[in-house]
Amino acid sequence: MIDHIKRITNEICDRFAATGFHANLITYLTVQLNIPLVKASNTLTNFTGLSSFTPIIGALVADSFAGRYWTIVVALLIYELGMIIITISAFLPQFHPPQCPTQVNCKEASQSQLSVLYVSLFLTAIGLGGTRPSVVAFAADQLDISKPKKQATSWNFFNWYYLLLSLASLSALTLVVYIQDRVSWGWGLGIPTIAMVVAFVVFLVGSPLYQKAKPEGSPFVRVAQVIVAAIKKRGVEVPVDDKLLYENKDLDAGISKDGRLVHTNQLRWFDRAAIITQDDTVHLLTNSPKLWRIATVHRVEELKSMIRLLPFVSTGILFVMAYSHQGSFTIMQARTMDRHITKTSSFEIPPASMAVFDVLALIITLALYDRLFVPFASRFTKNPAGITCLQRMGVGFAVNICATLVGSFVEIKRKHVARDHKLIDQTTHIIPISVYWLVPQYTLHGVAQAFYQVGKLEFLYDQSPESMKSTAMALYWIAIALGQYAGTLMVTLVHKYSAGKNGRNWLPDRNINKGRLEYYYMLVTGIQVVNLVYYYICAWFYTYKPLEEVAKSGEEGDLELVVDNMVVDVTNGHEGKEAKDT
Repeated sequence: MIDHIKRITNEICDRFAATGFHANLITYLTVQLNIPLVKASNTLTNFTGLSSFTPIIGALVADSFAGRYWTIVVALLIYELGMIIITISAFLPQFHPPQCPTQVNCKEASQSQLSVLYVSLFLTAIGLGGTRPSVVAFAADQLDISKPKKQATSWNFFNWYYLLLSLASLSALTLVVYIQDRVSWGWGLGIPTIAMVVAFVVFLVGSPLYQKAKPEGSPFVRVAQVIVAAIKKRGVEVPVDDKLLYENKDLDAGISKDGRLVHTNQLRWFDRAAIITQDDTVHLLTNSPKLWRIATVHRVEELKSMIRLLPFVSTGILFVMAYSHQGSFTIMQARTMDRHITKTSSFEIPPASMAVFDVLALIITLALYDRLFVPFASRFTKNPAGITCLQRMGVGFAVNICATLVGSFVEIKRKHVARDHKLIDQTTHIIPISVYWLVPQYTLHGVAQAFYQVGKLEFLYDQSPESMKSTAMALYWIAIALGQYAGTLMVTLVHKYSAGKNGRNWLPDRNINKGRLEYYYMLVTGIQVVNLVYYYICAWFYTYKPLEEVAKSGEEGDLELVVDNMVVDVTNGHEGKEAKDT
């Protein structure tokens, strides 16, 4: 119990620090460093993309030789170094240009000043590359949630995980962002830096209590071996009876502690890697198989499982692309709107703190999901989890489309008010429209995240081979990276090709009132509709991985077959409850 508390404390401090550091950077870049809006937005999106690509390296290190624990330790140190650098630069005036309150003819940050920013962002991206694929899998290892019978709990790990991180984000979006906007950027970035130090210390203190899974060699090497073996036997016919394919329980023991993967009929071309030929017989008789010539069924199915996940990873690219820049654009919208809490209040909500409504919607949705939605849905689906992960992700897609569409209508309303009050050309004037008009799109996006992101995390963890959990989490972040870069490309192209003869375009550099942000939101909405259709096709044809495991309670030694949380007792012929798929 104590180790769980320490690990949760570490996660809360870590998310508090990360959110406080990143949430308001668009304001730091545009106001403190005087970087134009589109350039600043693309800089942050490219950084986010890089920090989502590096997890594949972190996953390789964690699953191959270092293990998840030491990967997290080193990554946290690198991340902290990046935060320290940008915090120091925020305190020292020589690291940013003169202030430009009018936002007209501003002197942009010099190359040397920008280089400090880029170095700090690069280090934090490297640090995130180690923590992102390892932290979720490491936490799940402590709870042993990989067993199918433990997955249909009334309040699963992934809901808890996302809920706690959302609470940490909520506190950062209120406290830290307020300090950044009202006190100083030095302290606004310093507090998250201190929180990250606390997270690191708490993580180290709990070290003796952690279960540290031993890495069983590089999963990428095993994948390569299967592919090479299949290519070498490309001319050999696959037997009709899959029992003729190569199996070796001892060889797979280290990578199948929760049970071996059972043969599936999809992607049968790779089954050639498990065909026993005359050349393999000599080595198999001495129990020394040449793994670049022959692979076990379990290893072939590992590769198949990862390939089956790729279409769902690809759907996440367009999902992320849809909102990759919306955080920046909505903050810029909020800066032009009336941000007073009430009409009589003098307190103004910091623009970046509007994301609080996103997080609140996420928290409330997660709280109600298991307490109300799951019991209600299970009455109709007969699934103890309410709906499958794939169905949950589909709901998230649909809600996110609504969020973007609502955002386009809100922007039309905002500019209509600005036009009525002749404020279109006034960059620094506040438009007399309440910032609460942005709440619906923030709320819908939070609901979408609760369904899509949590469902995707659970789906990738559940459907990936046990020795590739970090790799599966890395795929999650790679989709985010590709989505961020796709978003940057789309914004750049829209900015370039939407320009009219008078130089105005959908996404202007300084005065957002002169743009056509609503057109951009409508374009994104259309792309998401196409993506939802593609996702539905992927879900329709998906085959859940079948897992053979040995029961450990009451019926020691009995063999069970598990497919999509359906447990079948192979020994006695009893069948458990089936969770229906999409």
